[in-house]
Amino acid sequence: MPSPQLVALLQRIDKAKEACLADEHGAFQALQDAARAILTEESEKPSDFIQRVQWAESALSPILAVAVEFKLFQQLRDAGDQGLSSASLASKTKIDQKELLRVLLHLKSTNVIGMTSEGSFCSTRLSNSLAEPRFQESIMYCHYVTRQAFNGIPEYFRRLPNQIPSTHPNGIAGPFKIGHNHNLEFFEWLRANPPNEIRFAQFMQAYRAGNINWYDPGFYAVKERMLEPFDHTISDTLLVDVGGGKGQDLCMFADQYPDHPGKIVLQDQDTVIAEAIEDSRFECSSHDFFTPQPIRNAKAYSLHSILHDWSDANALKILENLKPALCPGYSKVLINEIVLSEEKPTLAATSMDMMMLAHMDARERTESEFRTLLELAGYRVVDIVSNPGAAESIIEAELA
Repeated sequence: MPSPQLVALLQRIDKAKEACLADEHGAFQALQDAARAILTEESEKPSDFIQRVQWAESALSPILAVAVEFKLFQQLRDAGDQGLSSASLASKTKIDQKELLRVLLHLKSTNVIGMTSEGSFCSTRLSNSLAEPRFQESIMYCHYVTRQAFNGIPEYFRRLPNQIPSTHPNGIAGPFKIGHNHNLEFFEWLRANPPNEIRFAQFMQAYRAGNINWYDPGFYAVKERMLEPFDHTISDTLLVDVGGGKGQDLCMFADQYPDHPGKIVLQDQDTVIAEAIEDSRFECSSHDFFTPQPIRNAKAYSLHSILHDWSDANALKILENLKPALCPGYSKVLINEIVLSEEKPTLAATSMDMMMLAHMDARERTESEFRTLLELAGYRVVDIVSNPGAAESIIEAELA
């Protein structure tokens, strides 16, 4: 007789399956969560769990790095449905066949690649995607940069009670410094290691690929909350993307709303603006968000994945420097970040929180943490809008 818990999980899978067939946003994630829960809560022995997580999945990172370095995914993609034997791949990659076979079998056992009825190895939808440059660079970044940062987490927690002084803002050397054994902050380290800086940029592109954006239909009500209330007598600026990188979000915003009123403006530091996308639909402006916001009374100021990079003290400074530019009762601040659920945490949210811990000793925040932070800065939360197909939410705030 199956347990009530197992029955409930199977019902969750049935519900998620129907949602997947109906192509509902977030349905596939719900199906994954339910399947994972059955595995870990109802069927997996502790020894199986350790083998899967600490052996198989830990080994997958270096094995994927090997696959990237020797272009295994490209070889299988180009071979088509007939695939390639281990001998053929060994000849193409110049790797010893017996050693290469071990790599191929692990990739097959983890469903990264497939196998034909004749015993050749073949590509899958996943491996074909992993052959793309942005995912190749993401694999190498995560293996050579992220893994070492994760390795610094246990020592970081051992040091917490002692409050060891360092140059770190909160007085504690973070996991990234510990794991990589240096004293540079994350972005300083990237600038000192150009190949990994390039990999990080590709990693961020890959992370956001295919995600639903806050300005997409069915998410934040852009028309009702931004476009229709826009008042050119207050300001000629509709949207300022604060710390908006090279302008990817503004390009897509302009695609969605080609007839939007007012100007849209990209802001970031000089070095970033110098490499911004050339697009006549938005203006570019150099700005350090730790200094007062120069564009006043815009309808909306967006901050996409900005505050999670910083401690509460620095996040307060960012919000306080923005505040004098806002028009009371008109301007909105749109914070586009993960809002960690304390009741139903998702793997997408908690894994990004672990990434922030490992790389910058920063954090994703809960709803209560965001509300407290914004209240301290002199704002009030108007609404928090989420979408099942997106890890990030929109926190709409205005002057208190």
